[in-house]
Parts: sequence; C-alpha cells; structure tokens
Amino acid sequence: MQLRLVSCFLIVWNLMESVGSQQQQQQQHPFRVRRQGRTNPNMSQPCPGGCATCSEYNGCLTCKPRLFFFLERIGMRQIGVCLTSCPSGYYGTRFPEPTACTKCKADCEACFNSNFCTKCKHGFYLHLGKCLENCPEWLEPNNYTMECNDIMHCKISEWSLWSPCTKKGKTCGFKRGNETRIREVLQLPSTKGSPCPHTSETRKCVVQRKRCQRGEKGKRNREERRKKPKGDESKEIRQENRGRESRRQNRERENKGKMLPKKRRTQDKQQKLHTITISTVH
Repeated sequence: MQLRLVSCFLIVWNLMESVGSQQQQQQQHPFRVRRQGRTNPNMSQPCPGGCATCSEYNGCLTCKPRLFFFLERIGMRQIGVCLTSCPSGYYGTRFPEPTACTKCKADCEACFNSNFCTKCKHGFYLHLGKCLENCPEWLEPNNYTMECNDIMHCKISEWSLWSPCTKKGKTCGFKRGNETRIREVLQLPSTKGSPCPHTSETRKCVVQRKRCQRGEKGKRNREERRKKPKGDESKEIRQENRGRESRRQNRERENKGKMLPKKRRTQDKQQKLHTITISTVH
C-alpha cells in the first residue's frame, strides 16, 4: 500500500513538473510549444528490463515476478529500478507487501531481515544477528571479523614416553644422565583463554655404565667438531690428548708394578746362584 502511494505521488509530482516546464517553454518559445502540444506528452515508452509498468520520469513503477523494486537516488530524484537482489544495507521482502528492498537498521551494514543482521557497521560486534557495542562476559570480541566468539582454552596431548638416558648427546660411557618427555599443543588459546603449560620435562637417570664403541665415539666427536667453532675444537682436542696421555701413563705404571716382582725374583735367584758358586769354590 505504501509503495503504491509513493508511486502515485511520484507520477503526480512529475506531471506537475512537466506542466510547469511546458508553461515556461511556452513563454520563451510560443510557436515551438504549440507545435509540441500537438503530441501526447505521456506517450508510453519501452520499459527497462525487469519492469512490469513504468513511466518516462519515474522509471519502474512495478516489477516482474521474483524481482525487487528499489528506489535509486540520482541527484535530487529517485527512480524506480527492478533488481534480482537488493544492494548492501537492504533486504528483500516478498510477502505480504509487493516485492521491494527495505533498508536495514542503522547499526547493520548487511541484514537478512529487519531483526537479523549478517554484518555490523564499524564499532559494533555481531552476535546472534544483533549488533552490540560490547560482547557478553562469556564471549570475547574478534576485531578482525567484528564478531563475538567463544573463549578458547589451550588443549595439549598426553605425555610421551621417557627418552633413552643420555649425557651430552651420548648414550654410552657414563652412569648418570638425563631423560626427557614431551607433549604437543593441540589448540592454541584465545585472548581470554587459559595459557598452555610447559610441554617438556627432564629428570635424572642412572644406567649401567658401558664402554662406547669406536664408531659411536668417533661419530659423535666428528659431529661435535662440525658444530663447535675452531677454538672450542682445539680445546677439546687438547683435553682428549691429555686424557690419552694420562691413560697411557697409568697403563705404564700398572705394567711397571706388575714387572717389579718378576725382576725381584730373578735378582734373588741370581744372588742365590752366586752364593752357591762361592761356597763350592771354597
């Protein structure tokens, strides 16, 4: 009903404008106006696409089925057009009124109907079809999507098994070392969510000492030399040389300790033989 009244008002207004313009032209060019007056000023023209009825000055008055009537502003005038979908900031109504585009609420940038917004204007957050200045306490604002989202807490997996006992990257040549276990973060927390706890643990461990094989020891030493700078490498080499020298000296002392009783026994035997020979000579 309102749409029909608006259409009638536009028709009357445009007719008044046309009559006024004709009178003005008659005053300025009387002969020309008389010639034009012989034609019908409201002669029907082909309507634009989608229009069921139209006028020369108002554009579309009614639309074909399944199209929405929309008043498009051009300067100071409003011209009716028929659209397949309403522009942003408007929503389409079909029943009970004729199909038309109706403006959304002031805080809605886009809406589904008069009570349900799909996008809010700047400074408002969308929540359940409403545009709010502040989100409820149990929700948190998302400044990127301008929506009120649920608070997300951190989620982590179960602890893994303890790793093998190691010391300085080795698994041999020691008795006391360290072992670790880890757990993964499954979901990062949001701004108001609970933060994630630590994801790794280390504890001391005791194992039965076993000697390192040459391949394991040499492989580890080569890897460490690649990682460490030259100064640290030369220092480590000096320490290894000192250790080898000390072990060699210890072995020599042990060998000397084992050889001393043998030398003493041989010396005692030689002395006995010498005394025996002296006694036989006398």
